[in-house]
Amino acid sequence: MHVHVRDNNVDQALRALKKKMQREGIFREMKLRRSYEKPSERRKREQAEAVRRYRKLLRKRMEREGF
Repeated sequence: MHVHVRDNNVDQALRALKKKMQREGIFREMKLRRSYEKPSERRKREQAEAVRRYRKLLRKRMEREGF
């Protein structure tokens, strides 16, 4: 991952780097890797995330259609 520093503006480069890392999901992965997660817990979490994504998609779809 690369970020260019223009005109010695390090603050702007840091903001760009954080935004890229957020988009890539690096912060989330670091948080998950802080401690061991049992495979059963991982499956349970991933299933819950999938349900959450699906429900969010349905909400947005209903909102678009005017319900």
